[in-house]
Amino acid sequence: MSTPPPPRRGRPALGAPRLTRDVIVRIALGQIDEHGIAATGMRSVAKQLGVDPKSLYNHVRDKEDLMDAVADAILTSIDAHVPTGDLDVDLAGIAYAFRAAALAHPRAAPLVLTRPPHTLAAFAPAESILHVLLTAGFGPGEAVHMMRSLLALLIGTLHRELETGTDYDEATIASREAAFGGSGWPAVQAVAGDLARFDPEAEFEYMIALSIDAVRGRMPGAC
Repeated sequence: MSTPPPPRRGRPALGAPRLTRDVIVRIALGQIDEHGIAATGMRSVAKQLGVDPKSLYNHVRDKEDLMDAVADAILTSIDAHVPTGDLDVDLAGIAYAFRAAALAHPRAAPLVLTRPPHTLAAFAPAESILHVLLTAGFGPGEAVHMMRSLLALLIGTLHRELETGTDYDEATIASREAAFGGSGWPAVQAVAGDLARFDPEAEFEYMIALSIDAVRGRMPGAC
């Protein structure tokens, strides 16, 4: 039985998708999901596509550009929140949509949480927040400051969730509580039992409530 000839240098393998930036980014995201950021690069993507690594440079400058593109791809995948006119509902909806997109790709999410967006399409979350704030009556300057602060709080909360993982088991909680209880720091000792626990859902919900309270406290006309 004859075997098909090997792919031509720089050409996709037989049956492989046409080489485009979107295809390269999709393959890279899949590899990060499976193997992590460190294991994903130009060579690994080229190998999966069956092409010479040099051919990828027609579409992405280098690994940094590829990682930026992966981050932007996740940002553009965020489900658009349809504004309701209710500030509380809209800000919470935007936050939960952002979180869902990040948790769908936990190994790639650090790229989103540590890099600025590089395409206009990736500014969708900023646009959504700005729309809510401008509709609520904030001026352009304050809306921008507030949007950046809200995104920073959202990103920081998600980064901690991804770094910490899920709820601690009882043994870990007991160990942490004992350590905090014997820390010698009076305030830390006073809250050792609560500080020893970490509930991602509760932390995220509290962050949203705190953010909304802060926004409402600075709304035009607020006392």
